Amino acid sequence: MKRLKEKHLTLREKILETIRDAIISGTIRSGSRVSEPDLAERFGISRTPIREAFRQLESEGYLTVIPRKGAVVSAFTQKDVEEFYAIKSILEGYAARLACSKLSTKEIERLQTINERLSELCEHADIKQFFKVHNDFHDLFIKAADNDKLREMINLLVTRFQRLRLMSLSQPGRMAVSVQEHTKIITAFRERNCEAAELLVRKNAEYGGKVLLDETACLPGEAMDL
Repeated sequence: MKRLKEKHLTLREKILETIRDAIISGTIRSGSRVSEPDLAERFGISRTPIREAFRQLESEGYLTVIPRKGAVVSAFTQKDVEEFYAIKSILEGYAARLACSKLSTKEIERLQTINERLSELCEHADIKQFFKVHNDFHDLFIKAADNDKLREMINLLVTRFQRLRLMSLSQPGRMAVSVQEHTKIITAFRERNCEAAELLVRKNAEYGGKVLLDETACLPGEAMDL
């Protein structure tokens, strides 16, 4: 039973990665339909694990599942991006302020270790692993803020717009800037400068939105070409 479950989970992750990569690379564009039958034939499986993958991708902002029509690649507007990063900057900035006086020396050293790992991944242009480790950096100080409701709100928000965050980090030079920004944030934590920590984290989020908007310029009501 355990082996069957592990095999199922592995296959599900493979489907998720296949669709994510196709959307991020532009092979499947915004508004395009993602076919259940085609994927079922490609992987030689039933539609059940595909539907499970679709639900996961919908929660991450990659797909929109429309009753009786199926799944289509979600479209975002400039307004969506502006609103997401504005809220993200406020919530994560507040978390940084709360965490600043609570982070232990060990946790701050852990942040340093994570950022050193991000620097290595940046040199190898490994965006997928960079994205995962980047999440670890933010999760650490958000958890240290010790505010369960705040953490829940941030997690729901960033999960829903995961696609935008990954696209932002994929922009040329963005990973290197992220490492530099994290270094400044760590310094603020070490110095217990709570105001600086909040401002730096807010700036970090706001910059993430700016590079994405600059790369995919469009009118406020138009869908972005992601």
